[in-house]
Amino acid sequence: MESIKRVPIKEEFKKNPELKEEDLQHLKEWYQKQPHFPKYIDENDLILFLHSNYYRLEPTKTTIENYLTTRTHTPEFFSNRDPLGSKELRKIMSTVAILPLEKRTPEGYGVMYSRLINLEPDRFVFNEGLRLYAMICELWLYQEGTIPGHVFVIDVQGVQMTHALRITPLALKKWLYYIQEAIPLRLKAMHFLNTTPVMDFILGLMKPFLKKELMEVLYLHQNTESLSKHVPIDMLPNETGGKAGLIKNLYAKVLKDVEDHREYFIEEESVMRVDESKRPGKPKSASDVFGVEGSFKKLDID
Repeated sequence: MESIKRVPIKEEFKKNPELKEEDLQHLKEWYQKQPHFPKYIDENDLILFLHSNYYRLEPTKTTIENYLTTRTHTPEFFSNRDPLGSKELRKIMSTVAILPLEKRTPEGYGVMYSRLINLEPDRFVFNEGLRLYAMICELWLYQEGTIPGHVFVIDVQGVQMTHALRITPLALKKWLYYIQEAIPLRLKAMHFLNTTPVMDFILGLMKPFLKKELMEVLYLHQNTESLSKHVPIDMLPNETGGKAGLIKNLYAKVLKDVEDHREYFIEEESVMRVDESKRPGKPKSASDVFGVEGSFKKLDID
């Protein structure tokens, strides 16, 4: 598969004394015995999954299964990922900025900062924003390799009720499932910055799908003063009171990286998906993974 420059395996072993060769071998053998999985998975991916589960084998297997299955059954986030060929992606790239920040927190955590850069509500398409978020997050995880933890800072500056009303509960449910059950990262905190009363509405949509663990590390900040107790403000873009540089310049680099990996995204979509016809037992559908979709839209009557 088209490659992303990964951290050398040797380095991952050096960084992570808990990472054991026999665990990695066990995971490889287990993976190869799953008839519905894609044929090949990168060794670096297996290390990320192990690391995100604190090297516990059974939870790691569950996360791998959830990761591949979720990405197969949510085409709204994980298909049409050509950064040059998709009109929808091009449009959302000039509507939201998603920035993996260069510096780390004192604990060594990586921080992903995001915000609107075009405030026109009709330009904001929730699913497209998450599609792009997933792509940038993927490159970030793969290029950085294992790190002690990850922090999301979502700057809601400029978000109005007209934006919030474009968020659908079903899309939110699927996305939060992916973040909590599938993505191989150690999510240490989720911070919402520059909150206004609109945030109460958004939080109301999120709450039914938040596990207790994420609820406990979700923070709302009206300004950077309270955020500074968790994240050094210098790390953030200049517009937020930080010293990392202008959003425009930082984001241009991120988007170039996404475009440079065009081949990877196109190929990943065609090979890294579950083949439900080969799944042992009963094939899964989106409603098996996320619950009945019909209850959000209409009553399903057989």
